[in-house]
Parts: sequence; structure tokens; C-alpha cells
Amino acid sequence: MATVDLTADTLAPTIQGDGIVLLDFWADWCGPCKAFAPNYEAVSEANPDIVFGKIDTEAEQALAAEFQITSIPTLMIFRDGILVFAQPGALPKPQLEQLVQGARDLDMEDVKRQIAEQEAAPQA
Repeated sequence: MATVDLTADTLAPTIQGDGIVLLDFWADWCGPCKAFAPNYEAVSEANPDIVFGKIDTEAEQALAAEFQITSIPTLMIFRDGILVFAQPGALPKPQLEQLVQGARDLDMEDVKRQIAEQEAAPQA
């Protein structure tokens, strides 16, 4: 199994490191979550250098609240500790593969520069 179950204890060290981390917020009772799971698993197996985490929103309600999850499944991507994507909804496998490639192709120096510019801009 290429996905890992993440909890409040394991999430922070997982997303704060270097590399790409995908998070799937899901619940056992959620039909779209169950439909999305095989795609997520297949893409995780094809990308062993990426962490594909699963967060059960029923078991980890505090994490779901912290990340303001209001709809599941919700997919988030962190790269080098920076949230670079967040969107609710199940994706078909080809779209998920494109999303993973997009995360790989990101120019993180440019992302960090943009964040620094936003943080330095005067607040209205």
C-alpha cells in the first residue's frame, strides 16, 4: 500500500519536510471518497517518491477543523512545506496525474519569492 494514514501526531512532520505531500481528507461514509480512493491509490503507487497521505475526517476531526475542511473528499498538496494546492472534489485518474506533474514542475524559488512579496506588501 503506497498511501499512509496520517494523524494529528504525524501530519506536521510529514508536511514540513522537503518534497511533495498529497493529502486526501476523506470519511468512510462518503461515497465520492470511496470512488476516488482507487485513483488515489493507483497514482500513489506510480509515484513512490511522493507521500500520499490519507486523513480520516471522522477520526481526526481536529485536523479537519484546522484545515477548514467543509467538503470531502478534499485534496491538498504541500511542496517543501508550502501549501500549493487545495480543492474539494474527487478527481479522475488523468487529472490527478496532471496535478502531480504540476506539483513536480513548480518553480519553488518563484513560489517562495511570490510569498515573500505578498508578505511584504502593505495591508489595506
